[in-house]
Amino acid sequence: MSNRPPVHQARKRFGQNFLRDPGVIQRIVHVIAPRSDQRLIEIGPGQGALTEQLLDAAGVLEVIELDRDLIPGLRVQFFNYPGFVIHEGDALKFDFSALAAEGETPGKPLRVIGNLPYNISTPLIFHLLTARDAIADMHFMLQREVVERLAATPGSSAWGRLSVMAQYYCRVDNLFVVPPEAFTPRPKVESAIVRLVPHAEPPHVAHDEALFGDIVREAFGQRRKTLRNNFKGRLDDAAWDTLEIDAGRRPQTLNVEELVRIANHVAGAMP
Repeated sequence: MSNRPPVHQARKRFGQNFLRDPGVIQRIVHVIAPRSDQRLIEIGPGQGALTEQLLDAAGVLEVIELDRDLIPGLRVQFFNYPGFVIHEGDALKFDFSALAAEGETPGKPLRVIGNLPYNISTPLIFHLLTARDAIADMHFMLQREVVERLAATPGSSAWGRLSVMAQYYCRVDNLFVVPPEAFTPRPKVESAIVRLVPHAEPPHVAHDEALFGDIVREAFGQRRKTLRNNFKGRLDDAAWDTLEIDAGRRPQTLNVEELVRIANHVAGAMP
C-alpha cells in the first residue's frame, strides 16, 4: 500500500490534469493487463493514481516525469515498491530505444502507458513511433478528438496525416471514452483511451519511409485541393494513370496503401 502524496497544484505549462476516478483507473489497468515479467513504462505519472494500480498489478514500473516538484512525492509514495524506478526528464526528448537496451532485461520490448498532456500528445506519439522497434504496445489517455484522428478511416473528416502515419506503423484501437469529471482539474474536453501496437512489418511497405512521410505531409497540407494540384511538379497525368489513382480525388479519400504506392512511385522516379 502506498503513502498518500502531498497536494500538488496542477500546472498549466505541463498540461496537467490528474486522473481521479477509481472506476476509470481500474478499467485502464484491465485493458493494459500488466504483468511482472514485462517492461512497463509510464509517461507522466503525476500524483500516482494510475501508477499505484499498475504497481499493485505488476510489482514493477518505470516512470518518466518532467515536473521536479512531483518526484519527491512519488519517491515517498512508492518507497516500498522495489520494482519502482523514476527517470527524470522530458518524454519528448527521451531515448526510448536506449531505455529498452538498458536495465536488468536489455532488449525486452517496452509497454508504454500514459495520461498524456493535450499540448504534447501528437508530437510525443510521432517521437515514440521512431522507437517503435523497441516498443511492444502503447496505451494512452488522450483528448478524444486526437484518438478519433488516430483511429479514423479514409474519407472521414478525422482522417489525416496523424491517422496515416500511426496506422502505417501500428494497429490502432479506440478503446473507450473518459468523461471530464474523472479528472482534477476538470478539462474542457472529453478524453479517450487508445491502444497502438507497432506492426512487426508494415502491411504496405514504403521503400523510403522519410519520403513517404513527406508525401503524406504534402497530401494533407492543403486538404481541399485535388491530388493533381497538391502533387503538381511531382506527378504528371501519365504517373496518375500508371498509379491507377484518379488525380481529381481529395487527399482525405486516400488510404494507406494508396499513399505508399504514390511514395514508392516517386521514389522509383527519383534519380
